Amino acid sequence: MNKRIGGVAVLAASALALAGCSTLSAVGNLNPFKKDEPKEVAGDGRRISIVAFDQKVETTESLKGLDFYLPVATATANWPQPGGDPAVKVDHVEAAPAFEVVWRKSFGKASNRHFHVTAPPILVDGRLYVMDAESDVAAVDARTGAVIWRKPIHARTKRDKRGFGGGVAWSGGKLYVSSGFRFVAQVDPASGEVGWRRDTASPIHGAPIVTSGRVFVISTDNELLTFEAATGTPGWTYQALVEPARILASSSPAAAGDTVIGAFASGEVVALRAANGNDLWNTTLAKASRTSALSEIRDVAGRPVVYEGDIYAASHSGVFAATDLRTGQARWSLPVASISSPWPAGDVVYIVSQAGELICASRTNGEVYWIRDLNEGQVIKKTNFFGMGRKEDKGGRTLWTGPVLASDRLILASSDGRAVAVNAKTGEIIKTINVGAPVLVSPIAAGGMVYLVTDDAQLVAIR
Repeated sequence: MNKRIGGVAVLAASALALAGCSTLSAVGNLNPFKKDEPKEVAGDGRRISIVAFDQKVETTESLKGLDFYLPVATATANWPQPGGDPAVKVDHVEAAPAFEVVWRKSFGKASNRHFHVTAPPILVDGRLYVMDAESDVAAVDARTGAVIWRKPIHARTKRDKRGFGGGVAWSGGKLYVSSGFRFVAQVDPASGEVGWRRDTASPIHGAPIVTSGRVFVISTDNELLTFEAATGTPGWTYQALVEPARILASSSPAAAGDTVIGAFASGEVVALRAANGNDLWNTTLAKASRTSALSEIRDVAGRPVVYEGDIYAASHSGVFAATDLRTGQARWSLPVASISSPWPAGDVVYIVSQAGELICASRTNGEVYWIRDLNEGQVIKKTNFFGMGRKEDKGGRTLWTGPVLASDRLILASSDGRAVAVNAKTGEIIKTINVGAPVLVSPIAAGGMVYLVTDDAQLVAIR
């Protein structure tokens, strides 16, 4: 058993947020001594931004207008785990060239004040597997959107009546489920029947991955847990630094060969031996800001990505970095605050910031080819000292999730119900479509299609 006891980071209060959305949930006043209601409260379907956009990334003059290499788009039949297929190099998928909505179908309970849709979908052999706001799992026909089966994998108890989150992964003919209701389970993908189930000490808000015969998950207590895939027998664990202030999302681990990479709310990115949990190296993606205490929320909520011997990951506190997989040495970093997963491909890596800036950077040195502000022209709500807004101001900052590189375009979706296709070479927005509801979960691309999960627990298929 490999267990490292971490110190407790000292912060005044916990910050609560949705997966894929750096926002403050209205669960009560953050000041324990003040009984009045907070001045600004997030109602159903609304989010209050808690990110200070005080950092600046600029394009590199010498790279403006220069071309770069992207691999040719290839057909990908399945997307069985977070980030795609572990056995296939996923960097440029052939999918959805027309970029048109084919169907929208509901698959379960929508998000509300207490429950949230946070799990990305997966696709295997013509079936999508999804998890709704109350952590029920459904199998959906990828061609029509028809629900094949839907199962409550957990028993609802008084203690866990507000549990939510988790995710699904497929490996070796079995479905693996993690849950905010404090368990990990193996499920028959044909029927939804549970093969084994193991309780955990704390909720799991991120999807599992399965590699080297083990299931890997990260709990909200910043603990990486492992289970034998065949039997569910608990294996080694790894305890990162405990963080009381964090995003409610928990990152899924990543894997490369016999190495597993965990990313935690402490800002730590850790490489471990898959077989025994031996610590290979540990780095921290954290940056304090003089103008924002929120930079102390160091969460690496987006899944780290392994590509061509490097790991790409970004933190909420404003560090986006490339790290050598073998040594743990930083290659470069940029001041980008993000809770989305980067997308490396060819010569470049793409990431979307919390400010809504889509950035294309060189994988070699982090120099920036172009930046596209997806919120350009958006009017942001402003208030004076007394909390009074100007009449002409409206709305709030739109949050974006993605990107996915599909058929020479970057596909992203937003908290105001849009999906965009962006030219991967220039950053030009090619097409925008309405998907009908907020999207806070990254898209997937497989089987020639792009699939989105909305906050209303709808699957949207784009061809």
